[in-house]
Amino acid sequence: MQSHADSRLGTEKISKLMVQLALPSVLAQVVNVLYNIVDRIYIGRIPNVGAAALTGVGVTFPIISIIAAFSGFSSGGGAPLASIALGQNQKERAEKILGNCTTMLLCFSAVLITFFLLFQEPLLYLFGASSNTIGYSSTYITIYLAGTFFVQLAVGLNTFISCQGQARTAMLSVLIGAVVNIVLDPIFIFIFDMGVAGAACATVISQALSAAWVLRFLTSDKSVIRLRISRMKPNKSLLKSIMALGISPFIMQSTESAIIIVMNHGLQVYGGDLYVGSMTILQSVTQLIFVPVSGFTNGVQPIISYNFGAGSFDRVKQTIKRMISITFCVTFLYVLTAMLFPGVFAGLFTTDPELLALVKKVLPVFIAGMLVFGLQSGIQSSFLGLGQAKVSLFIALLRKVFLLIPLALILPRFFGVMGVYYAEPVADVLSVTTAVTLFLLNIRKILSKETLAKVTDSED
Repeated sequence: MQSHADSRLGTEKISKLMVQLALPSVLAQVVNVLYNIVDRIYIGRIPNVGAAALTGVGVTFPIISIIAAFSGFSSGGGAPLASIALGQNQKERAEKILGNCTTMLLCFSAVLITFFLLFQEPLLYLFGASSNTIGYSSTYITIYLAGTFFVQLAVGLNTFISCQGQARTAMLSVLIGAVVNIVLDPIFIFIFDMGVAGAACATVISQALSAAWVLRFLTSDKSVIRLRISRMKPNKSLLKSIMALGISPFIMQSTESAIIIVMNHGLQVYGGDLYVGSMTILQSVTQLIFVPVSGFTNGVQPIISYNFGAGSFDRVKQTIKRMISITFCVTFLYVLTAMLFPGVFAGLFTTDPELLALVKKVLPVFIAGMLVFGLQSGIQSSFLGLGQAKVSLFIALLRKVFLLIPLALILPRFFGVMGVYYAEPVADVLSVTTAVTLFLLNIRKILSKETLAKVTDSED
């Protein structure tokens, strides 16, 4: 039997639903990004060593991104399928999906901790560390890895709260951890004089609190779908469906690591530590672009999935149109502001005059293609919400693997260090064009009973 929390996804006014679900999700994602942003803001202001410490912590980003990617592998595949199941009034199947995703997250955590602790130092050098920054990189990531279980559960299971229409609760799980992190950062870094170790400790403690909040909710009577040990037994067919859909968000996040590795290597070879440090700031600015948009699409996605599962295709069309319009407009305005005032954004992270001057020069170039990237964000989320694993996977691979990485390797040979920065806008424009074309060619066919039947069959 359906509860009011999830059944309203199919009955309430769409604009009202989008505000109710997306606003808390946006706030949650914005607050969540503060984990890394606040760390970098404080680290960049450590007396005498701020620039080197900031570069060192930035080098750890590929590892952090890979950990997040594995949580996205589980949640990005499981949450939309659970929401579709709820739309079909199949609560037991939704709970089995949740249980199998939890098992995946626990297994991923154990493997990731072991692997990165064993190969930490050579990987950090590969990712762009130097003899001047390796100490900061190693200290930060060693402590961060100790909290991998917390990160996986907090991030990976929170989407299962959102997918049942409980966006405010999902927001609180992130808000609790982020607020604690913001408070602990200056205490550990400056008052206790722990430096980058303090920033990492604050993050681990914060993620532990978020994970505890998520687990408490999902095992309570307040959750429409409950996490039960009996539902955690691996189910081959369900795991196959989860992985088929989850591979797209996984590649979206994991290839971010490959991109940073390639870019940092190019920046180190053609420029040096200062240029690698600039990429740390550029990453932070782009997070400020994409994270709110991601929060919005994550909040809206349950509306698409639920109504697609219920066969309410008109509601799906209305939701998709509004979502894509909003993601485009918001992204365009934000990126335009960053391009016009690059010094303001650079000044958030560093007071070093050389680093400031470099970021002011390269930021407008680096993010130029993101003016239109809101279109792809909305389209990518629409395909995920509709259970279209193959198309979503192709779009994910296109921008990062087929375009951005090769461009970041080739263009520096012609343009020197600036070629690394040019790669991003070229890849963005080409991938957006392709995504829009695929969407226009396929959306009508996807919104049919035949496609819905295929998605449902793949879960059984």
